Amino acid sequence: MAELDLLSKGMTTCQGCPMELIGRSALEVLGPKTITMTPPSCSAILTGSGDETGWGIPSVQTVLMSLPAFASGVSEALKIRGMDDVTVMGFAGDGGTFDIGLQSLSGAIERGHKAIYICYNNEAYMNTGGQRSSATTLGASTKTTPTGKKEVSKNIDFMLLHTPLAYQATASVGNIRDFKRKLAKAATKDGPCFIHVMTPCPSGWKFPADQTVQIAKLAIKSGMWLLFEREDGKITINQKPTNFELIPEYLSRQKRFNRINDEITAQIIEEAKTRYETLQQLSQLACL
Repeated sequence: MAELDLLSKGMTTCQGCPMELIGRSALEVLGPKTITMTPPSCSAILTGSGDETGWGIPSVQTVLMSLPAFASGVSEALKIRGMDDVTVMGFAGDGGTFDIGLQSLSGAIERGHKAIYICYNNEAYMNTGGQRSSATTLGASTKTTPTGKKEVSKNIDFMLLHTPLAYQATASVGNIRDFKRKLAKAATKDGPCFIHVMTPCPSGWKFPADQTVQIAKLAIKSGMWLLFEREDGKITINQKPTNFELIPEYLSRQKRFNRINDEITAQIIEEAKTRYETLQQLSQLACL
């Protein structure tokens, strides 16, 4: 008998959408004994409304600012019932993580609730038209920054290094095997885990829909996206950037960067180098 898909095929996500790939890949690792929750976002397409859902597991549609609080409650209920073999998976974008849901996430981590929180970062509020978020890259044009964002993106990964996460990692659709390995590791932890996944959005970033994975791979090679994990206080860099001089190519392949000039490009390159140098220094510490 064919194995049942835990996420339905034929969902109405955009062509080339990596968010659906992340959700599908996550359940290939975590299996049917998983409860997921999503806020109003692109992931709401998967959860659906009313009695219909694309998930083949129990799912909850939360309010935008409180997904981690919902996850905390479900986690504690499972604990009380002795259901230690069920995984709680929060699944939200950067808007519900970096911005509106940040205080709720901070509280859930501080309290130590056992749950895996996956942030699929497409660098804007894509579900409502592509408005800028604090995750949006410097210089990127969005509906609310038509001449280009003036601020660098919030480094949530470095912020969370100072929190008591049981496991923390970055991942990318450019390396699904690495994402699955990290998710499998998170599933063994008895505490809050955070996995931050780069999620290039064809419609929002304005590149051809068949280039999603290629854009993600280029981000890793150029140093625009860093792959690392923190476990037991130790940071491990999983893949080193190949060449920061590939960043102009990465930017030029996305029409959202059509308005940037050489000065902004140089600033983006310098910011990427600084983040990697800082990560290298942190990885050399015996314990963080």
